[in-house]
Amino acid sequence: MGSGQVNAEIIFCGRSNVGKSTLFSHLFGVRVRKGKKPGTTIEPNFYRYRDFLATDLPGFGYMKGRSDEFVERVKDFIVGYIEENSYRIWAGVVVIDSGAFREIVERWESRGYIPVEIEMVDFLKDLDIEVFICANKMDRVRNRKETLKYISEKTGITPEMIFPCVAKTGEVGSIKDALKNVVMQRGRSDLLTVFK
Repeated sequence: MGSGQVNAEIIFCGRSNVGKSTLFSHLFGVRVRKGKKPGTTIEPNFYRYRDFLATDLPGFGYMKGRSDEFVERVKDFIVGYIEENSYRIWAGVVVIDSGAFREIVERWESRGYIPVEIEMVDFLKDLDIEVFICANKMDRVRNRKETLKYISEKTGITPEMIFPCVAKTGEVGSIKDALKNVVMQRGRSDLLTVFK
């Protein structure tokens, strides 16, 4: 990952198979390791530039063909990583599958559970990390406005912090602009070159 101290970090997190690694590749112009099947990327991907780090965390939640113990281990790793490095994390991008989000939320809530995406948003807020939602796979959504409203209501994130994307085709401009803005607000215009 390189030597020297990291003073600034942006993390990307979300369920397995929501397009985190694809988004990460488009934003930073780097190729990242991806598992051949959903839920198989268990090591973070890093992009380092000077004292800045972008981190693509492993997917969390249900993973087909993986034991509950393995899933818990991944979740514990993610929580531990974020807690340990929260002092330097400027922003957390929670990537969701826009087309599947409502169905996932309704399924988990009907069982009396809080969906992991909502848990993650609350966890990041508790650590005073600025939260952005990348509403990926927006091309699979029929009613875009209604979907974005539902995401906002369920996560408690204001609509202007939710960014519709289609990472597969490189339509990531809105989240890229938002993250560039974070860098500018922190007085680090020298980091704008990390975004491709």
